[in-house]
Amino acid sequence: MTTDTPPSRPALRRSALAEPTENPPARWVGFLTLASVGLWAGFFGPISVLLAQQAEAIDADSKKQILSLVLGLGAATSVICNPVFGAFSDRTTLRAGRRLPWVVAGAVGGALSLLVLAAADSVVLMALGWCGVQASLNAMLAAVTATVPDQVPVATRGKIGGILAIAQTVGVVGGTGIAAATGSIAAGYVVTALVLLVLTIPYCLDSRDLPLTPQERPAAFDWGAFLCSFWISPREHPDFAWAWLTRFLVNLGNALGLLYLLYYMQDVIGFDKKEADGRVLILTATYAAVLMATAVTFGIWSDRTGKRKVFVIWSGVIGACAALLLAVGQTWPTAVVAAVLMGFGYGIYTSVDFALITQVLPGADDRGKDLGVINIANALPQVFAPGIAAAILIVVESFGGVTETHGDRFSVGYCVLYGSAFVVAILGSVFVTRIKSVP
Repeated sequence: MTTDTPPSRPALRRSALAEPTENPPARWVGFLTLASVGLWAGFFGPISVLLAQQAEAIDADSKKQILSLVLGLGAATSVICNPVFGAFSDRTTLRAGRRLPWVVAGAVGGALSLLVLAAADSVVLMALGWCGVQASLNAMLAAVTATVPDQVPVATRGKIGGILAIAQTVGVVGGTGIAAATGSIAAGYVVTALVLLVLTIPYCLDSRDLPLTPQERPAAFDWGAFLCSFWISPREHPDFAWAWLTRFLVNLGNALGLLYLLYYMQDVIGFDKKEADGRVLILTATYAAVLMATAVTFGIWSDRTGKRKVFVIWSGVIGACAALLLAVGQTWPTAVVAAVLMGFGYGIYTSVDFALITQVLPGADDRGKDLGVINIANALPQVFAPGIAAAILIVVESFGGVTETHGDRFSVGYCVLYGSAFVVAILGSVFVTRIKSVP
């Protein structure tokens, strides 16, 4: 006599550490995109408008020093928290998954910290609130970034990288628009917090996050081993090291190119303050529009050809040419052309370089931590660029070079500044050729 074997329960579709082989549904991509828009709005609404207004409201005479202090503390928080929370997400063993708990905690913590900023009436409270935003949203960013190699096959990561690049741009523009349109500092922070939460909810309800199986769970926690894990040996993982360096250089060149754009409009081209504000908005909108039109197209092209390096190399060259135009052209029409080139180059870069980086990670079990280490290359240029730019202009002036010309003659100072951005970006492109494991 035979006995029918009872049907087994459906198995987990795959291991949490396995490379994905099937594309996630469009619904999931849409939810991840919405969460990313909310995330970047939470970052850039304060950075673009609200923190500067708040610093002036606290002490108009010391507003630059206050803003510099708060932004510097926030940048330092970002450098530390992104890889640390990424590593924690790798080790998370909750049934909800590895990444989702950090998305939820990051969104809630970010919203609460924005509310602290809404009530801040002192430098100390303002700094604490902004560091809270940076810590929380970097926890969310680490999880959102790591979920892509968790869920998306290598062959379509260029496309997803392009979509997330558009989400970042929409978030930046949207966050700035919210902050400018709400009419008060407190209202700007409150609305930004609500947008962050509302746009994150759909992803939290359908994250498709996979928990670690008992066999995949990490060993007992050891602080010494945990801290040592953040050092990724360039000798053992040279492609990862070159990818980190190239991203640092390209982002440094981009930061040098954008940092003093308002002053460039005033002190070099010669617009008055009010008109310079409007011209910077036009350049920013042009840059954003071209980036959004470019990112997905070239991400898909990279996926179809299976090639990454050639796209990343040429994106850096195009961005470098934008900086060179600003260095030697020093007119409004050349600034517009530079904005187009910068948007074109950075649109390609943000989609394809993200896909390239996911292919050089040392291991599947540490994706969150390793991508967090990569994200340090995004944050450090924001820390170093102000000092580098100021030092360049000071040195040029000390040798008798002219910086502020107001449209009357050629600015040697800004030529050297944007020429430096050109050199840095070109180096970033050249070093991409040293990556061997990715075509």
